[in-house]
Order: sequence, then structure tokens, then C-alpha cells
Amino acid sequence: MLVFWHQQLTMLATPKTGTTAIESALESMAHVVIQRPPALKHASVRKYHRFIGPWLESAAGKPFTLIATMREPLDWLGSWYRYRQREEMGDARKSTTGMSFDEFVRLYCSDAPPPAVAVGSQAQFLQAKGERGLDRLFRYERIEDLIEFLEDRLDCEITLPRLNVSPQVPTDLEPATERRLRQFAAADFALYDRLCQQGG
Repeated sequence: MLVFWHQQLTMLATPKTGTTAIESALESMAHVVIQRPPALKHASVRKYHRFIGPWLESAAGKPFTLIATMREPLDWLGSWYRYRQREEMGDARKSTTGMSFDEFVRLYCSDAPPPAVAVGSQAQFLQAKGERGLDRLFRYERIEDLIEFLEDRLDCEITLPRLNVSPQVPTDLEPATERRLRQFAAADFALYDRLCQQGG
């Protein structure tokens, strides 16, 4: 998470949407950088508005603009799967080594997903029912729109480094598995479709 005090701007770190590279490029300009632990770095919209946002806005005496990024849901899961294929995962329970992507997705859609596939939901991260939400949501696939916004807001030129590059592995799905995913993660697909329709 990045907080730019003078610009009254907060950028949430949606997991697996390039936020590590953005943080690396902008951390010297940010007034608050939360990189660890993951529970704080990846605070959701709901947690931000419940705990962090009120404190910031009270201290600053002004509202903050809240932004985040979202990735196409199937591609987002593929990124998690590839990321957890890395040899240096550390926690073997979270490794997807030896698991096909189809199996990963089927387990993700199960009632009790094991640690290797328990990666949450972008819709749950980015939405807060009945509460204030995001001011702007950007598509990962159009990262240039986010960069343009940040360059304008921060009055600087931004060059993103390549970080957290995951191994290239097949991410094919059986048609039945994809149908199950689209049903299980309907809220994620619906949010992403609305974002695309709005030109985000």
C-alpha cells in the first residue's frame, strides 16, 4: 500500500496485479509505504475504510482518493498458480508444484480449498457492501492508464521494473472447469466486466 500525503492519494495493493513493481518505482515518493506483513500490505477496501482511511483523513483534515487495480479473473488465478510454482516458495503447503492448473482451479472452487489454492477473491478485496468504495479502479491489462493517472497526480515520470516474474507454465482448463469457475467466481467476473464496460 502506498500513501501520498500531499496529494491525498492512497493506492491499495491488490495481490498479483503488478503492485510490487509500482511500489518499487514509487516508494521513494510515498509518505507511507506498507510492504509487510502481507495482512497490512494487502489491506482490502473494507479494512482501509474501517481502520486506515479514517485515521489518515482525520490527521490530514481532507479526504483521500482511493485507487486500486484489478486483473481479469482467470488470468489472475493463472498468476497465482505460476507464482506458487516457484522453487523458493518456502512453505510447501502453498506450493502448486506437481499440480495442473485445471486441478488448481477445481480446488479453488471447492468448499474447503487447501492452502496452495486459498488465494481469496478480487471482488471481496475491492468491494465493500453498503460502504464507501474505491474512487478509481484500473485494469491490470491497461496498466498504462494507471501509470498515466499516477504521473499526472504525482507530477513525475514512472518506469516500472520487472519484479516477481513467475515461471511460464501451461494454464489450460477443461471447459467444465471454466464453467464451474465462472459460476463460483461470478462476482469477480461481473466486477471485471463492469470495469471493462466503463472503459477502466
